[in-house]
Amino acid sequence: MLLAAGAAACLAHATGYAQPAIIFELGGKNDKSFGQAAWEGAERWKKATGRPYLEFEIAGAAQREQAARRFAQRGASPIVGVGFPQASSIEAVAREFPKTRFAIVDTVVALPNVQSFVYREHEGAFLAGQLAALASKTGKLGFVGGQDIPLVRKVLCGYEQGARYANPRVQVISAMTGTTNAAWTDPARGAELTRMQAAQGADVIFAAAGTTGLGVLQAAADLGLLGIGVDSNQNGLHPGRMLTSMLKRTDVAVFQAFSGVRPGITALGLKEGGLDLAYDEHNAQLVTPAMRASVEAAKAEIVAGRLKVIDYTAAMACR
Repeated sequence: MLLAAGAAACLAHATGYAQPAIIFELGGKNDKSFGQAAWEGAERWKKATGRPYLEFEIAGAAQREQAARRFAQRGASPIVGVGFPQASSIEAVAREFPKTRFAIVDTVVALPNVQSFVYREHEGAFLAGQLAALASKTGKLGFVGGQDIPLVRKVLCGYEQGARYANPRVQVISAMTGTTNAAWTDPARGAELTRMQAAQGADVIFAAAGTTGLGVLQAAADLGLLGIGVDSNQNGLHPGRMLTSMLKRTDVAVFQAFSGVRPGITALGLKEGGLDLAYDEHNAQLVTPAMRASVEAAKAEIVAGRLKVIDYTAAMACR
């Protein structure tokens, strides 16, 4: 892959422009979630410009910095790291190559040649929680997160707020898969946690866990429950059993970065089109017009600033 990248970078020099590059996190671009959304942004840029880009899917932690450095050595720019685990590698290589542009998705690297994309995930999660509470028959909702970190706690906090906005008496049962990066790639553990929450009465379960979430959603469908996907539109994985998906538009970040890095922090939320819920033919029978209207009204209030959603990472609420 990197040899091919080198040849492509040489071609980019010959044609007078630097070629962008993207480094996918563990789980890759076919994870049907975070990575896939980022890949779709790269593909959208490719279609819009008619220009190719370079890519690499890491298989282990040591490859993060290696991939970023080799892309930089071969003239790629910008170099986009997809996911917060790449923060240290992007920072190290960006310091070595101050004239090369970099971007990172989901965290902040405070350097003059890096654009950092962060999301107000709590806003999108609020809508997911609201819809879940409106759909629940038991008044009990589930949540399975990936790695137990503030970012995932932020999603859970928003989910709880939205659920209680719709039903103050709702109960949210939550669990995190683990404390290391491996928590994002354990579908079997995700399925196990889903079965545990179902046994406690949860009938709608939100999976915010990368490829671990695929196990969550499969188990939910097998048990006749409703699932909520994350990042990409996962409604088609289990048509009729997916209430919705909370879209975290990493494609927006990648497209913007490929189009021209603007160093500094770029925050994306409902207002900027960085987050939303997915509605399509796969969940059309599950979401009534009244349910959707209620969620859209709350969304408009959040965008207008009249409905405030607490950010766990700022207020450390929802503890």
